[in-house]
Formats: sequence, C-alpha cells, structure tokens
Amino acid sequence: MLDLIQAGGWVMLPILVCSILALAIILERSWALRQSQVMPDGLLAQVRAWLQQDALDGDRLDALRNSSQLGRVLAAGLSLHQQTLEERKTAVEDAGRRGAVELERFLAALGTIAMISPLLGLLGTVWGLIVVFDQIMTTGLGQPSDLAGGIAQALITTAAGLAVAIPAVIFHRFFQRKVAVLVSQMESVAHQLMDVLQQREQETP
Repeated sequence: MLDLIQAGGWVMLPILVCSILALAIILERSWALRQSQVMPDGLLAQVRAWLQQDALDGDRLDALRNSSQLGRVLAAGLSLHQQTLEERKTAVEDAGRRGAVELERFLAALGTIAMISPLLGLLGTVWGLIVVFDQIMTTGLGQPSDLAGGIAQALITTAAGLAVAIPAVIFHRFFQRKVAVLVSQMESVAHQLMDVLQQREQETP
C-alpha cells in the first residue's frame, strides 16, 4: 500500500486525506442517524402518559429535551405552558428545522469529497502524463522502464480517486435519504403531539 501511495506521487496525499475524512464522516453519521438515537420508540406515548397524569414537570422536560432529536422537538412545544397553540406549533416547527440541520451535519462535506476525489485523480493522471511526455522530449523513448513512473502515477491516482469517490457518493445519497425519512417521521409525531395538546385545550373548561 505504501509503495502505491509513493508511486502515485504528491497527488495521492490529498486523495488520502479525502479518504480519511470520508471514512470518519461515514462512521459518525452511521452512529448519529440511528433510529434509536433520533427517534426512540415510545417517546410520544410517554409524553401522553405524563400529560394525562399532569406529571410533566421541569425535570421531565429536561430529560425529554436531552433524550434525542425528537425529544427536543416535542419539548419545544411542551415547554411553552402559557403560550397559545399556534405559538407552540411555531416553536415545534423551528425546533424541527434546527433538528434537520443537525441531522444533515457533515453531509455537505461528504458530498464535496465525492465530487473532488475523481478530479484529484484526474489531476494525478494529467500530471503523470506530463512527466511521461517530458521524459520523451528530453531523452526520447528509451527503455520502457524509464517511462513506467509517470504511467504508474497516471493510473494509480485515477484508481485512487475513484475508489474514494464511489463509496462517498453512495453513502452521501444514502444518508440524504435517511435524513429525509427521519425528518418526515419527526414531523408526523410532532403533529400528533399538537393534536393531543389541542384536544386537552378543548377539554379544559
């Protein structure tokens, strides 16, 4: 592996950095976007039980807010005791937008890596060909082994750039889709909470 990196020339260094960053982002987002991390099962049912028992105090709100992204969205509406239902809805929507931004963290960087990695590989290819033609112009065709370095650099950097870009593109699209699904599910649960609060307001004399 080290021999391939050395043979690829200086362009392999930014490609290697891109590969490390892409791997780190993929691992971090795989952990952060787990269903149990974003939307724990039974959270809305627990909130409903607290509301029915009039047991939704400050400690439980803090625990809800710190539990997950969905918990922060629900807590945004529940914490405004003296506000109207419309103001609570606005608070929930604002928290949902902030949550969506949090879920999309680092995805732009992963998309950038997916875009520039093949370009870096192409740069290495062009640079390797420049080296080959420079040797030809200086010394003629000579022995094939004399041109091997430039040709190897051209091929290795192209392959390395694609090897980084292909999984980066796949995971970028996968995470984008997963975030869209999670945001949609959070919106659905938030609307259910608003229905519960509206029903409680109607039942309150």
